[in-house]
Amino acid sequence: MWRRALVMAGVVMIPFLVALPAQASAEAATVVPVRITGDPAKRFNIVIVGDGYTAAEMPKFREHVDRHVNVLLTLEPFKTYRSYLNVYTVEVPSTESGVSCDPDLTSPRRNTPLGMGFWGGCNSSSVQRLLTVDNAALTRYADLVTGTNSGNRQLLAIGNSNTYGGAGGTYATASGGNALSALITPHELGHSLGGLDDEYDYYSRGVRGDKYSGAEPSSIHHSLLTTQQMRAQRAKWWRWLGEPSESGGTIDRFEGGLYSGTGVWRPSKHSMMKSLGYYFDQISRERMTQRISAKTSILQGGTPNTAPIGADRVVWVETLHPAGHSLAVTWQLDGRDLHTNGSRSVDLSRQRLKPGKHSLTATVVDPTPFVRDPAIRASLTKTRTWTVDTAIKTPPDTTPLGFTSSTPADRPVGAEDVVYVETSKPVAVSWAVDGRPVRTGGNDRDLELKRLDLKGSHTLTASIPGRTLMWKVDATDPVAKFELSKAVRTIHRHGRPTEYVFDGPFTMKLTSTDDTPGSGILEFRVDGDGWYNYFGWPTDANAPFRFTAAGTTIDNLVYGKLGEPRLSPWDNVPPGYGRHTVEYRAVDPAGNIGETGKFVVTLNRP
Repeated sequence: MWRRALVMAGVVMIPFLVALPAQASAEAATVVPVRITGDPAKRFNIVIVGDGYTAAEMPKFREHVDRHVNVLLTLEPFKTYRSYLNVYTVEVPSTESGVSCDPDLTSPRRNTPLGMGFWGGCNSSSVQRLLTVDNAALTRYADLVTGTNSGNRQLLAIGNSNTYGGAGGTYATASGGNALSALITPHELGHSLGGLDDEYDYYSRGVRGDKYSGAEPSSIHHSLLTTQQMRAQRAKWWRWLGEPSESGGTIDRFEGGLYSGTGVWRPSKHSMMKSLGYYFDQISRERMTQRISAKTSILQGGTPNTAPIGADRVVWVETLHPAGHSLAVTWQLDGRDLHTNGSRSVDLSRQRLKPGKHSLTATVVDPTPFVRDPAIRASLTKTRTWTVDTAIKTPPDTTPLGFTSSTPADRPVGAEDVVYVETSKPVAVSWAVDGRPVRTGGNDRDLELKRLDLKGSHTLTASIPGRTLMWKVDATDPVAKFELSKAVRTIHRHGRPTEYVFDGPFTMKLTSTDDTPGSGILEFRVDGDGWYNYFGWPTDANAPFRFTAAGTTIDNLVYGKLGEPRLSPWDNVPPGYGRHTVEYRAVDPAGNIGETGKFVVTLNRP
């Protein structure tokens, strides 16, 4: 939102106080590790700094952060790559509560550490929901998080406000308490991290944008080309054409975007960069996968290769570990493939090497289906080569044995997670569920829980000599429930979803139950369209979602249009009368997706 306006390890860590740079503030700030998967120098770090929260309001800031982070980590590709991420907050008490010009230009200007303000920082020529920040102050506070720098982190400023707003320049901003706030964050990270553009067909809400008059856009998800031209030229999103879109509908060519109403086309009818609540589509997801991976390295370390090594040792690599799949590791010795079954190490003493020098290469590839562009795939491939000299004798390894990083053990893991550990030197890792050993094959650094088909609650352990790590496995799905306003008629048919008949607007409230504490999310979709985040109602997170035949216009956007969505007031789509199927589900904090429920509604014409 409004990128154009700005830029055209399993160890619980204790919060610590740090002295602030004089330029930032005279007050103390607290750096809080929220979710830690490894050394910040070897991870992609999201640093969240709050603004306009007084010392007494810090619990409120933590609640806002919890919601924002949990929603973010249920969205792909953040869900799959959450093990690449460290999340920190910097708690900065403010002498005044709130942010400037909230919600109007006549509203007070607040004295806050980050100087956040609506209207582009109280600028009458800007737009209300453009929430800006003092980038220099934000950077100074973020610099307090040791081990992070501009190359391995993304900054997010969250303002103490219930007003809808955010921005996505070099750094992202979002309001903390609006019903849609947690969805603003991934959208703005789409700008700041992914370099994605808005797919809006307007700049000022309520005013449809003019016809696009420029050349072929540089944006990866906007084009002037027809689908035939894309395929012929192998350009833009040609690799994804015809696929069901992750955000609903089919990957094709839909008019409107880059703040223009006509004359330019986008890949999906609606997605995260068009309408908050839907997922990133495949084109945006591929770019976000590339950018997240670029903030770190899938090949993290292992046996040094700066000098020749002996043939009497175990050579190993340390990789990253996506939460949804394992990276592929292969080995070659003098150009010949070794059969290692994905092992992260090779014992050279078993290779019967002839005297002399040899070449050993390890290749690490991320096989994610999120990527189809060969150039991006190449960026997700890393190699390391060693010169092996049989004349060299390897001295004893005196490195103390221990775990160096792991899937965080201070919270439950989900039933389909890949749980990982890394160790200080090559050693076999033994895994067990409820005390029963589990075989892992060649790669004993990862355990793919999905293949175990677990149900209920379990204890998972990873052990090396003298050390054990333990996780709770939450394999209990959350349960979603719905509540509708009173129907004029309810129809029960054997073997079919219950049907509810309405003569006018109706509401739907979704709730969920789960055995794991924390902030989960709820989703619904209508007639098989894209899954949509249930956030309550735009003006009240505690209110039910309201469906009507034409939708309800709020701040010149349309919400709750039954049937084919209507996102802007000028969208010409059929009214939502008739029969529709609504599906709903819950996602818990461990990432488990509950069973999809279903009911049918019929909205009668007046």
